[in-house]
Amino acid sequence: MNEFIETLGKDIKVICSKDHGFGTDAILLANFANPKSSDKCIDLGTGCGIIPFIWLRDGVKDITGVDIQEKAIDQFNRSNELNGSNVTAILGDLKNLNLPKGSYNVVTMNPPYKPAGTGILSEATPEQIARHEIACTVKDVCKAAEELLNFGGKFCMCNRPERLSDVMCEMRAHNIEPKTLRFVQKQPNTAPWLFLIEGKKGSKPFLQVLPPLIIQDENGKDSEELISIIGQYRD
Repeated sequence: MNEFIETLGKDIKVICSKDHGFGTDAILLANFANPKSSDKCIDLGTGCGIIPFIWLRDGVKDITGVDIQEKAIDQFNRSNELNGSNVTAILGDLKNLNLPKGSYNVVTMNPPYKPAGTGILSEATPEQIARHEIACTVKDVCKAAEELLNFGGKFCMCNRPERLSDVMCEMRAHNIEPKTLRFVQKQPNTAPWLFLIEGKKGSKPFLQVLPPLIIQDENGKDSEELISIIGQYRD
């Protein structure tokens, strides 16, 4: 099965595989969302459950992860067993979730970055679903977030800079006002390769653009901020 275990810190572990692993963007999104321990949180398209298990490590109590792929949820559930935790894992389609509407404080998603029909499709179906808008679109994700969030609740996601207009338009179309935006750059002199955005349901317009998150210093080593974010994971 080519599975392996990643240790996230504080004795929390997550089972990963070639089909369902995680990258830096998921770690950055988990940190950017920064839920309070009392928040009711849900991560859509959760894969192996990396974002929920980072939140668990950081003391969040009420966490749910949703994915449309059975193998991903199987890994998620076995990670629960490994940790002795009770993070809720749901096998389901975010376009048709049978969950209480307006009941979550925080919704996140690390979505497919490429629109359907663009780019070179990967051969493996899990990779297609993770990278291309085959199972869901930005519109589907924002619609699901609108339904799940309570008034004032926040929706956080990441995506490639070329999708920023798509994301902001769909957020507003679904009563989620973009409130905080941060670009992620490899180095200070390189163009952003990712953005992190937070919107709030029912909020008034006002967008704060944070300084960029630089992930490498001039020598190509991890920046101090990146180390502070992934430090527990690295340890």
